[in-house]
Amino acid sequence: MTKDATPQPVRSTKGADDPGPRNVELDLQNPDLLVPPETDSGSLPNLKFPFSMAHNRLEDGGWAREVTLREFPVAKSMAGVNMRLGPGVVRELHWHKEAEWAYILQGTARLTVVDPEGNLSIDDLTPGDIWLVPAGVPHSIQGMEEGTEFLLVFDDGKFSENETLLITEYLAHTPPSVLAKNFGVTSDDFADIPTAEKYIFRLPVPQPLDAVRRLLPNSPPPLSYVFHAAQIPAQKYMGGSVKTVDAHNFPVTTLSALIIEIEPGGMREMHWHPDADEWQYYIEGEARMTVFDATSKARTFNYRAGDVGFVPRTLGHYIENTGTTPVKVINVFNSRFCTDVSLNRWMALTPPDLIRGHLNLNETVMKALRQTRQAVVR
Repeated sequence: MTKDATPQPVRSTKGADDPGPRNVELDLQNPDLLVPPETDSGSLPNLKFPFSMAHNRLEDGGWAREVTLREFPVAKSMAGVNMRLGPGVVRELHWHKEAEWAYILQGTARLTVVDPEGNLSIDDLTPGDIWLVPAGVPHSIQGMEEGTEFLLVFDDGKFSENETLLITEYLAHTPPSVLAKNFGVTSDDFADIPTAEKYIFRLPVPQPLDAVRRLLPNSPPPLSYVFHAAQIPAQKYMGGSVKTVDAHNFPVTTLSALIIEIEPGGMREMHWHPDADEWQYYIEGEARMTVFDATSKARTFNYRAGDVGFVPRTLGHYIENTGTTPVKVINVFNSRFCTDVSLNRWMALTPPDLIRGHLNLNETVMKALRQTRQAVVR
């Protein structure tokens, strides 16, 4: 890289060059940290953490990495896991103390869930599909012919993928005599059970879904744990689109989500969420976000594919596409319903004299105010 291509922490007469040592690649990825906009002010916590800097747990045929309160202290309400399972590879039967929300990124996954009433859900999910498994409900995940990669979000920042309740460990830590009594067999019948967790392990690719379902009771849960979001249309706006998945169209869910696409030059409008934190995962493109808090605090961050962002409840923010390709970002909220307050619409629905008295706006701006929600603008 030539010296001319090296960014410097200089804005007009402020700042000075940085001769190093330094990590130029990171500076290039985070230009609004190296040279913050003049509108940034005060101190806000870090609101970005890339999955690329998370420890990756490599297992037999797959991997998992997590961003929790340990890596990302501001995200107290939610944690995330990025997981890959190869063809046939299983995330073993388990359950969590937290609710699990999931989004398929690549390939096809088979999710099997058995609820407390004995209802059985077995479904194949493809990119863009979602599931929600409530806390305490046992389930498993298996990669199909091409394998799968998915995002998991849990409703507690202290969650750790390394501390789930696993069927292998449950049996391994129960006296054989108790297992024998529980299942009505002898202790010797459990001589070959694993003595430690399997977690992620290889099995053959399972039979087609219909064939597997025919072998088991036809007792689907009253509310489905899966939502084929890939099959529903997004709401189009000038500058992009938004797909909403919450309890209105996915009744079982306790976490809601917006799946947002922002075209080059577009922006998720300035807004805030009155009743939920926002946990973000960037799938494609390059973006920036400024987050505003009381007492003149504001800080700007840059994001790209694989990055996690976070916005605490009620803090104002936007998401702007700063690249030449579309931005795709998932926003997950620790609330059953997606709600936000649009700055533009709030101002448009307020008596004009009040707005003028506060902000000294000219008629061009006043006429541009929109009483209808736009969500994504250009």
